[in-house]
Amino acid sequence: MIENLVIVESPAKAKTIEKFLGKDFRVISSFGHIRDLAKKNQGINVEKDFTPDYEIPKEKVKVVNELKKAAADATNIWIASDEDREGEAIAWHLTEVLKLEVSSTRRIVFHEITKDAITSAIENPRQIDMNLVNSQQARRILDRLVGFEISPVLWKKVQPSLSAGRVQSVAVRLIVEREREIISFKSESSFRVIAVFRIDQKDGESAIIKAEASKRFNDGNEAQKFLELCAGSEYKVAGITVKPGTRSPAPPFTTSTLQQEAYRKLGFSVAQTMAVAQKLYEAGKITYMRTDSTNLSKLALAKSREVIVDGFGIKYSKTRQFKTKTKGAQEAHEAIRPAYLDNSTITGNPNEKKLYELIWKRTVASQMSDAEVEKTTISVEINNSPVTFNASGEVIKFDCFLRVYTESTDQENSDEERYVIPPVKKGMPLYYNTVTASQKFTSPPPRYTEASLVKKLEELGIGRPSTYAPTISTIQNRGYVLREDRPGEKRAVSIITLEKGKFSTTSKTEITGKEKSKLFPQDIGMIVNDFLIDNFSDIVDYNFTADVEEQFDEIALGNLKWTKMLHTFYGPFHKTIENALEKKDHKTGARVLGNHPETGEPVSVRMGRFGPVAQIGNSENGSKPRFASLSKNMLIETVTLEEALDLFRLPRSLGMHEGEEMIVGIGKFGPYIRYKSKFFSLKKGVDDPYTITMDRAIEIIREKNENEQKKIIKDFGDILLLNGKYGPYLSREKQNYRLPKGTDTEKLTREDCIIIIEKSNKSKKSS
Repeated sequence: MIENLVIVESPAKAKTIEKFLGKDFRVISSFGHIRDLAKKNQGINVEKDFTPDYEIPKEKVKVVNELKKAAADATNIWIASDEDREGEAIAWHLTEVLKLEVSSTRRIVFHEITKDAITSAIENPRQIDMNLVNSQQARRILDRLVGFEISPVLWKKVQPSLSAGRVQSVAVRLIVEREREIISFKSESSFRVIAVFRIDQKDGESAIIKAEASKRFNDGNEAQKFLELCAGSEYKVAGITVKPGTRSPAPPFTTSTLQQEAYRKLGFSVAQTMAVAQKLYEAGKITYMRTDSTNLSKLALAKSREVIVDGFGIKYSKTRQFKTKTKGAQEAHEAIRPAYLDNSTITGNPNEKKLYELIWKRTVASQMSDAEVEKTTISVEINNSPVTFNASGEVIKFDCFLRVYTESTDQENSDEERYVIPPVKKGMPLYYNTVTASQKFTSPPPRYTEASLVKKLEELGIGRPSTYAPTISTIQNRGYVLREDRPGEKRAVSIITLEKGKFSTTSKTEITGKEKSKLFPQDIGMIVNDFLIDNFSDIVDYNFTADVEEQFDEIALGNLKWTKMLHTFYGPFHKTIENALEKKDHKTGARVLGNHPETGEPVSVRMGRFGPVAQIGNSENGSKPRFASLSKNMLIETVTLEEALDLFRLPRSLGMHEGEEMIVGIGKFGPYIRYKSKFFSLKKGVDDPYTITMDRAIEIIREKNENEQKKIIKDFGDILLLNGKYGPYLSREKQNYRLPKGTDTEKLTREDCIIIIEKSNKSKKSS
């Protein structure tokens, strides 16, 4: 018999907890949820008050049997799943499947996996909170209804194999709307004038002040005229303002802010951040990572003060308790913080170390005094123009929390510079060194990164800490959105300079539109978004979606019956499903671009069965239309007639080489050369499929063949012994096989290879 059985969600968590409990406790894992809604008939009996039909997935049967056996042998059972709604639902499912008595089953929760937290939880067990369970059930059932009922409509009206989700569809809408803002944006230019003044001092030295003109000029002519005025102007200091100020630290991390900062500072994706944070939590190194609270416990506040006073001094410490401002914040959890604030670093892999250090710095900085700054602003007047020049500088008088941590922003390009303005007096004359007018272009609104999308969803009250990462992963996995980099395009910028009374005009090249890890909507995502807005406006309405989240919160608090909430939602929703099915087929983004300049045939683009396509001609009068797939980065909404016609220039023949034709085309993985039934990729950024020559194609083929020859150690006909990244291996019929440790490749025969392959196949079957 087991005196005390503790059931947790993950093996890593079980391992950590077991260290803190004595020999009278056994800790085992449920490996997450042990059952889910059945796939058959939606898994929901709508007529019977939305009664859910739960089933144990095949892959969980073995785990459940082991849990049942352990539970049968235990005197006391403790369920220690996570402390959020999802964890509460897991606890309830465990009691249902294992047929445990709710009254005798102890539910324990803790925000951190430390000895004190575990001991306290064991001493203060509670029963399962059915309000939290019902809130999770309501979310799961509502999302299943939305997905299972809208998806078949999409299959019939738009394209097979599509799917929709409540929060995911709103996220896609945000990205699509931002893309259309960018498409319709018209960039305008103006000239910004910066002057570098000197102050001639008695000792012969001169100090420098950099100031910007109070007006921007519409074009180069206006800017030139102003610089001509500047050439003969007299300058003096017209006003000086010195203001003391403070800068306060950011609050400790919530799930959302951790995801945003980990992206900005470490380059982590949202999913990567959560995966690393999960490991840190389960290893007992940080507190629970799904939270929208900025609170810190009294113990954490006291420990922070101790760490700060010991490391920096009493002046650096200021105990603070931040209020959570997130719309619809749920569960009074703590913020994400180190479990042991004494440890500024930890052991672990590089990503775990980086994320832990970020959390530690943010937590400690949040409990430090304000930084004290002094901001100086001066205005410079010129004697022959109402335009003034203004300069500002900032001096940090007391760095305080800035010594530890500074929050990043989403602003990628900032022209602001912090520098010290030298001592000046009102009326003091200044002399220009240079006056420069630089052409500046307005920028479209930025595309979303994963982190800035999370921030926007949180601002709108859509989703909760546990949903951000899966939402963003889902919309990418479905192909509605793509995260990628774009190189940008070159743009000429004019610069007019006045120096020593002489004018010069130059041009420099800048890159515009460069993107890194941004979210781009794909054609199918835009089409599905438009269809949902036309037919299911509530589902993708921001306020409606946020209101649904608030109703889940009310259920969790016991203020709303979950079945009543579902009835209120489902009636109107199901009616819209019926109306959508009755409508005529939805247009799939088709656009007529014009006519072929030589044949006069119509040229159009639309969503085809296998993706977006361009089409020349139609089926009228027995003629056969021609099709070409749109290239990557092309959108149905923005592709031009010229770009569409270019697609039909490929595939093209480069001619014959050694008796075989060489064909250039563009496929799923980019531009290629097809030669002797083999494909050779063109080098990105080097080779253009429309202009590549036969000589260059032969060079690419030769390079690849030479590299492949170097890769082959021995050729046994149907079996190859190859050199790989991790050493030699065997390849047969597109299957790879590891060599046993210590194999002498020099002595390896074909018979040896067959034995290795057969043994490998047998072991795969037995496992």
